[in-house]
Amino acid sequence: MKIISINENWMVRQPAEVGFLKKPGEALIVNLPHDAVINSLRDSSLEDGAQRAFFPTGVWEYIKELEIPKEYTEKHVELRFEGAFTRAMVYINGFFAGQRPYGYSEFYIDTDKFLNYGEKNEIKVVVRTTNDARWYAGAGLQRPVSMLVSNLTHFSAKGVKVSTSNISNEQAVIIVENIIQSNELLPTQTLRVVTEIYDENNKIISIDNSPITVFRSESVNVHQRMYINNPCLWGEDSPHLYTCHVKLMRNDEIIDETTDTFGIRQLSLDNEQGLCVNGKQVKLRGACIHRDNGLLGAVSIPAAEMRRIKKLKEAGFNAIRSAHYPASRALLAACDFLGMFVMEESFDVWTNPKNNFDYSLDFNEWWERDIEAMIDKDYNRPSVIIYSIGNEIMETGNPHGATRGRKIIEKIRSLDVSRFTLNSINGMFSVMDRLKDQMMKKAEEMSQKDINQAMTDVGERVKQVMRMELIGDATEEAFSYVDIAGYNYMDGRYEMDKELFPNRIICGSETYPSNIDKSWQLVRDYNHVIGDFTWTGWDYLGEIGIGRVVYDAPGNVRLEHKGDYPWITAWCGDLDITGFRRPISYYREIVFNIRKEPYIAVFRPEHYGKDARLMHWSWSDTVSGWSWGGYEGKPIKVEVYSDADEVELLLNGNNLGRMPTGESNRFKAIFDTIYQPGELIAIAYSSGVETGRYKLQSTERDIVLNIEQETNCSNENELIYINISLTDKNNNPCHNFDRQVEVTVVGAAGLVALGSAKPDNTEGYFKNNHRTFDGRLLAILRPKGSGAASIKVAAEGCCTVEQVLNI
Repeated sequence: MKIISINENWMVRQPAEVGFLKKPGEALIVNLPHDAVINSLRDSSLEDGAQRAFFPTGVWEYIKELEIPKEYTEKHVELRFEGAFTRAMVYINGFFAGQRPYGYSEFYIDTDKFLNYGEKNEIKVVVRTTNDARWYAGAGLQRPVSMLVSNLTHFSAKGVKVSTSNISNEQAVIIVENIIQSNELLPTQTLRVVTEIYDENNKIISIDNSPITVFRSESVNVHQRMYINNPCLWGEDSPHLYTCHVKLMRNDEIIDETTDTFGIRQLSLDNEQGLCVNGKQVKLRGACIHRDNGLLGAVSIPAAEMRRIKKLKEAGFNAIRSAHYPASRALLAACDFLGMFVMEESFDVWTNPKNNFDYSLDFNEWWERDIEAMIDKDYNRPSVIIYSIGNEIMETGNPHGATRGRKIIEKIRSLDVSRFTLNSINGMFSVMDRLKDQMMKKAEEMSQKDINQAMTDVGERVKQVMRMELIGDATEEAFSYVDIAGYNYMDGRYEMDKELFPNRIICGSETYPSNIDKSWQLVRDYNHVIGDFTWTGWDYLGEIGIGRVVYDAPGNVRLEHKGDYPWITAWCGDLDITGFRRPISYYREIVFNIRKEPYIAVFRPEHYGKDARLMHWSWSDTVSGWSWGGYEGKPIKVEVYSDADEVELLLNGNNLGRMPTGESNRFKAIFDTIYQPGELIAIAYSSGVETGRYKLQSTERDIVLNIEQETNCSNENELIYINISLTDKNNNPCHNFDRQVEVTVVGAAGLVALGSAKPDNTEGYFKNNHRTFDGRLLAILRPKGSGAASIKVAAEGCCTVEQVLNI
């Protein structure tokens, strides 16, 4: 099977003016993956705009002309769409060829009866977005599109499936499955299926050669049992991958072939050891992540996904949750390669809507096909260890919803028994109708349409509500048929449910970032609790301002859980949308016991003395920097994070005192002092012995521009990330001297995005100039061929910096 990328030179247009289109009907030529919305103008007047960061919705047409060779008359041709958001309708030469309502599902279009061979053919895909997501989802062909060309007798386009039945140190038993399909015009044939397994050194380590008889117009399942001696197991610290290459042979002729990677690993689950991978207990240090790639919008590009998973792993996470939809092929490939566990989530809604035009309109008709698509995509991915059947599904607390969930689980188990199943349930919303009769009048005002607002309004009462007997009773059936009970914000039940439901395995499938020390202590102390997934690991577009800090708001004023325009991101990630680690990321590493050095985070001095109101997803409004020009001699607060017994703070050699830290003090000490430029040092001590130190240095007066090429590039499918920062000549960051920066790229690359992590940004990410935020910017370049590219970066008061990149 020949897989041909058809991602280049699509025309995109829409019938009405919006954003980047200057006139109605105007067309742009783009390469896929593409987000049709990210470069649009935002509109502060949009109803429910805070969910999607005030970006517009609409209808977009993607059109591509394909030259189909005459010889393809004797071939079979399919189109594979890895994801089209949303409600995609596909037309070939003007004829309707297929559709897919769910924007996250991979789907195939059989083109044989529509193509004109030896001529140009038009492929048109129409996507529509309305009020259909609770976050920024963008629009368009956001994942790759391929043309799959094979002979009339061929393997299924869904590819080879590889599983492991037995594993020991000496040998692994591998089951390889394929489906062979034959055209109605062909006679009965006896062919051979030759399967080769390669190790990471591209050496054949196992081979099987099986005859197979294929009748006219039939499908045949091929099942091969193979063996690998002394297998290298896939895990978070050793992500070994094998390659399975399958050939369909007629005598000595290869008439079709397919290839995929896979990993060998053992999973086990019980209430004494919890989750074990390859016989070793694993606690999931999890990050929920949304689908957008920051400045690029909601696209899945391999280089962007690899960078994201790499940075999350460097920040101490060993697992991600694809919240709340199936992940892309590229993201899962990165997780396979880097050793990141995955909780793959299927749906955010079933039949009860959370938005007026969301997937609940299509669920009843399409859910089985969407589950099949998810599992077909994931089957060979060793990183995927858990399937989640839903996120905070409203109907999980009633018999009809529980029955529906059981059907989803039965469907999954009919297709794949090698992974564990989970349902991410928020008990409060499972019993919302009954809570109204039992809670105070405040609960009457909760909106079933906006989950997060209800969470914010209830405040501290959430913990008490989650422990109610009503919730335990109502969710018992929904948890009874899954392998793992996913608790969203229900960590208050971990201990009590061990007694109430002794056979239940629990995972904190969604938790508050500010509560990580307490949540992780429970994960660490209880074997029946296998992990914690924070909301969120990486900041994202939409659900704006749910992690903001509000200053001097009257105490009797109800704060909306989302912010107002011009907020653009949620501002609740350990890493911001440019991939820079925020202070909470280092705090989390300390809680995870994988960082021993202390860390200093400084409160922004302009807010000193103000009343700060934090949302549930907020972290302190701090920066790890000691350059606050204009605040000399004024009061300032400093946080120090450490797992040591105590920390000492020194300012220009003067001792500001010692304060206790460690677990009993929530790994944090807060110092109140007077700002003076110079050197700020935190020293950690346990049992009186220094265990580590951390230093901040004020910047000198002269500011310079620094650019750092983060990724190298070898082909047009990759991206080049350029970190731009303001520093002094000693490379100390200038976080309080922001400048407008202009970026010019010429040669074999083009600038595709430029922006900062500023959460209330109005500038957009598609121009060649942008203001730094906390002294930093990110530029993303895409190659346009081979050769050299030159990048020039200029800012007021700084010397221009130029760098030549070899593509």
